[in-house]
Amino acid sequence: MNRLNELFQHKKEPLLSIYFTAGYPDLNSTLDIAEAIEKAGADFMEIGFPYSDPLADGPVIQNSSQKALQNGMNLTILFKQLKELRKRVSIPVLLMGYVNPVLQYGVKNFCDSCAAVGVDGVIVPDLPMVEYEEFYKDYFIDNAISNIFLVTPQTSEERIRKIDNLSNGFIYLLSSSSTTGKNLTVSNEADAYFSRIREMNLKNPTMIGFGISDQKSFNKAAEYTRGAIVGSAFVKFLDTENALQRIPEFINSIRP
Repeated sequence: MNRLNELFQHKKEPLLSIYFTAGYPDLNSTLDIAEAIEKAGADFMEIGFPYSDPLADGPVIQNSSQKALQNGMNLTILFKQLKELRKRVSIPVLLMGYVNPVLQYGVKNFCDSCAAVGVDGVIVPDLPMVEYEEFYKDYFIDNAISNIFLVTPQTSEERIRKIDNLSNGFIYLLSSSSTTGKNLTVSNEADAYFSRIREMNLKNPTMIGFGISDQKSFNKAAEYTRGAIVGSAFVKFLDTENALQRIPEFINSIRP
């Protein structure tokens, strides 16, 4: 059981995860931001590794990825930075990004590197489920790395059941099929979607991401799932003055 599993098993209050892009705003800011996120009270975090063509991301995260790449960030540098991760951070940490850099790095090497630095899970939205199951699953299992799958409002029940059977962490519910950075839609349609997932009684916990930007949207997500993931709003916040010192202020605006 890794840190992520222990968190979901033992903490009953709504969980808050924070996403940020490695190498943004500065190449060497990754661990400083990660440490500040934990000290501010987040339950776990997702560190994005940048990619040149982040199709699912809105302009805020696209911009942060482009800036991180310009700063020189890549997976090799990120894993070098993360060698000091567990000296400074104790909460669960996931890596999130696109499959192309992972394939270039080597999937087995990627999983081995994650385990070596203390990463608990990964989110690679464009890694096909069939390829994961056929070629890569054992690399994740052998390293106790949770592979987190995404579900959209259009995902069929059959596919969701399949995802649930393959998962060993949580299932990431996209609040909509749009790109990141859109506000969580509080509507009858969204209510029906979240209720449908909840009534499936999945064995894995669920978290809502895309569009969580304030206390209202966080509380809405927590009505249906174990909590929510904040991404674009936090990345945007990092571009403000003295952001590193003010991270507790941001976290308190989401979950007092």
